[in-house]
Amino acid sequence: MMIYLDYAATTPMSKEALEAYQQVARQYYGNSSSLHDYGSASTNLLETCRSELARMISGKAEGIYFTSGGSEANYLGIRSLLKGNEQKGKHIITTKTEHASIHALCKTLEKEGYDVTWLPVDANGIIALSQLKAALREDTCLVSIHHANSETGILQPLEAIGSLLKEKNILFHSDCVQTFGKIPIDVEKFHLTSLSLSAHKIYGPKGVGALYIDPKAPWKSPYEEASHEKGMRPGTVDVPAIASFLTAAQVLEPLQKDLKEKYEMLRIFFLRQIQKAWLPISVEGEHANGLPHILGLRVTGLEGQHVMLECNRKGIAISTGSACQVGSQSPSRTMLATGKTDDQAREFIRISFGKHTTIKDLELAVQALKEIIEEQMKRSG
Repeated sequence: MMIYLDYAATTPMSKEALEAYQQVARQYYGNSSSLHDYGSASTNLLETCRSELARMISGKAEGIYFTSGGSEANYLGIRSLLKGNEQKGKHIITTKTEHASIHALCKTLEKEGYDVTWLPVDANGIIALSQLKAALREDTCLVSIHHANSETGILQPLEAIGSLLKEKNILFHSDCVQTFGKIPIDVEKFHLTSLSLSAHKIYGPKGVGALYIDPKAPWKSPYEEASHEKGMRPGTVDVPAIASFLTAAQVLEPLQKDLKEKYEMLRIFFLRQIQKAWLPISVEGEHANGLPHILGLRVTGLEGQHVMLECNRKGIAISTGSACQVGSQSPSRTMLATGKTDDQAREFIRISFGKHTTIKDLELAVQALKEIIEEQMKRSG
């Protein structure tokens, strides 16, 4: 039986989410855009889900748009806000450590004539407010900064960033895919114009997520005359997946505090085991504010891909960072941005816990890492 320690990449669907999907797929199969009673029943359920999701982030129901996941929510959020606010200017600010979907989009926008400022981060991967402030210009239209880094779990100071941008009337988007369901998100408190969420990081189905846009913010979809989600995107709305997404979120909501405590305990245990075994492993952002269930590690002198494949051979599933850029074997962008060399950045691995993770799982993971390191030392010794 494999030990799964890659919950930041994706999670197994919860029993409740699976049951909700089946039940809704059977009973609410009408197209939510159809005007007959079957369609109306689906519409009513869809709107209930919309209101419930808005409540969870302290937003308004009319600001929720369901998407095919976090990446599409990022794409649509940024594109539609830029298109709806062209008069504000063509300057965008983001970080070098964003998720691949935002990084790639900003690279494309540069080619389209937008001026993108890539904010530097410190050794922990956190931006400096003073640098953000200095980067702001008259023509700054939008700032996109993630809530938590998907590779290290490090949190950005969204509330302080939001306050600064609100003063200047600048649009603020945040990728909250890693934090939703783990820590409280409040769009009012963070002064967010838009944010992205995903179901499969919280024990819901893959292929469904949500975008929130402040109803006061003007936007224009990149899809001309799109017929669904109030003109945001084309394609029949997947009501069973959305109901399953909300069910997963509702199950997690009351457990948030207890799970956070569990992850903190598991994290401390894991780090102590590494120290006890004298393993040459460093922890990224060890003393910074971050999500306790994500551990960004570097095994000195060993390539992350090698460690990951060897762990897999020993029955333990970990990752080498963001699952959306696998196969490239290029050094981690986050690691490079925090000042690592190419070789150091290639040492990166990520271990992430979930609600099923046990102390025993972590004991076996440490044992596997120890064996991998010893095998390597024998080979090179």
